[in-house]
Amino acid sequence: MTSRRTIGWSTVTMAMATLLSRIGGLVRDVLVARLFGAGLATDAFFVAFTIPNLLRRFFAEGSLSAAFVPTFSEVLHQRGEEEAQRLANRCMTLLLLVMVAIVALGIIGSPWITKVIGYGFSEIPGKLELTDRLNRIMFPYIGLVSLLALITGILNVRGHFFLPSLSPLFLNLMMIMAALSLRQLFSVPIYALAIGVLLGGVLQLLLQYPLLLRYKIVLKPDFRFRNDPQLKKVMTLMIPGILGVAIYQINIIVSRLLASFLPDGSVSYLYYGQRLFEFPQGIFIVSLAQAALPMMSRQIAEKDVAGMRDSLAFSLSLVTLFTLPAITGLILCAKPIYALFFFGGEFAMTDVANTATALVCYAPGLLFVGFSRIAAQTFYALQDTRTPVIVSFWTLLVNAVAGYLLMLWYGYSGLAIALTISSIFNALLLVWLLQRRVGGFLHKTFWLPVVKVVPACLLMAIAVDQALGFADWQAAGNHLQKGLVLAAAVASGSLVYFGCCYLFRIEEVRSGLQALRRKRRA
Repeated sequence: MTSRRTIGWSTVTMAMATLLSRIGGLVRDVLVARLFGAGLATDAFFVAFTIPNLLRRFFAEGSLSAAFVPTFSEVLHQRGEEEAQRLANRCMTLLLLVMVAIVALGIIGSPWITKVIGYGFSEIPGKLELTDRLNRIMFPYIGLVSLLALITGILNVRGHFFLPSLSPLFLNLMMIMAALSLRQLFSVPIYALAIGVLLGGVLQLLLQYPLLLRYKIVLKPDFRFRNDPQLKKVMTLMIPGILGVAIYQINIIVSRLLASFLPDGSVSYLYYGQRLFEFPQGIFIVSLAQAALPMMSRQIAEKDVAGMRDSLAFSLSLVTLFTLPAITGLILCAKPIYALFFFGGEFAMTDVANTATALVCYAPGLLFVGFSRIAAQTFYALQDTRTPVIVSFWTLLVNAVAGYLLMLWYGYSGLAIALTISSIFNALLLVWLLQRRVGGFLHKTFWLPVVKVVPACLLMAIAVDQALGFADWQAAGNHLQKGLVLAAAVASGSLVYFGCCYLFRIEEVRSGLQALRRKRRA
């Protein structure tokens, strides 16, 4: 199987699993909106969840994966199974020790941490204290999900992507179950969501172990890591990787910190807007980046620089092919989606309009987030975690300055616009530096599909806009009619877009359809 087909099928596999997880996340967010609304309690929960979620991305999805996967892949393909198992055991042991210390420090230092991130909450009685208590409950989640990231890296290198990508679904299911069944047990019902996060982390981790046993992988403690050069290599790559991911996530913290000074609900509007923004991001961009990293790491280990450049260009083409229609759809469908799924209970039509505005401001950044993710993964495959750190630092400054200025003029929507501006800056700088590092990869095979995608998106936008006109999204009720109209808009838009791509002879779409036919006949 060629590298393009391997990346393509791995992406499709993870995208299918992630789609299920994101649907679970959408159901969870709808439930949270209807049960808890957009106000003091949800603001406190979302800020509290920012902290363990932030550390999860520092250690788990970011620096650990970026450092471990290339090194583990190199050891497995060059030194064999036994050495790879030994490296995995020692990484797991060291990770456990570090996570125990971090969780303990996080719980002890929670009052100070929450005061920094939610400083504006201190002006509202009880809001900062609630944030602190929620943070203490959820902080152990970081330890559980960091171990999950290590296991996911091991399975991805061995070519298994589906179940690890499905694991967030179980977090969402546990949060849904906790919100429905436990909220009556607490005087402050939002505590049920925090309990659901913790239980979801345990379930995510436990469900991976049968798969490890299937591959005859038995992780066990190994404290002999003092003189292990491969473990030192992972740690050396992780340190700048932590800084790079930290700076990227601090962008979100800066936005929420600034939003804490705005009226109640501002943090929630940004959160709900970003959640729907992350729907296509998680389904495709994260899946593609996760599929490309093992392949490019292997190509670099085998000194196949030309193959790596081809994989990189192909990945960026796929990002463009799928994010441009997603951006179009998010902008046109923002208000209809929130009106259909979120409107009702504690979530008013004003909340719908404000959240839709946040999403529209976030949406254009999707393409550039995708470019940044692929470019950063390429640097990680090259075992260079330093360059993304430097770029992320300047991105942080752009976001902070733009966020402060735009917040003064446009409130919470200005913060969303600032994050989009910083995403554009980050992507352009990373791609430019990567071009200098590995040589030209944005050649004709990349630009030709991009030129053809634009008119396909325009025709898709016309079809979606016409379909959405058959429902009154301001009026309450009529959920069945609205659901059918929204489904018809999405279906017609998808049909027009992919039909145009096929007619315009965009090779990635034609190859994908042919591969699906071959798979169905097999």
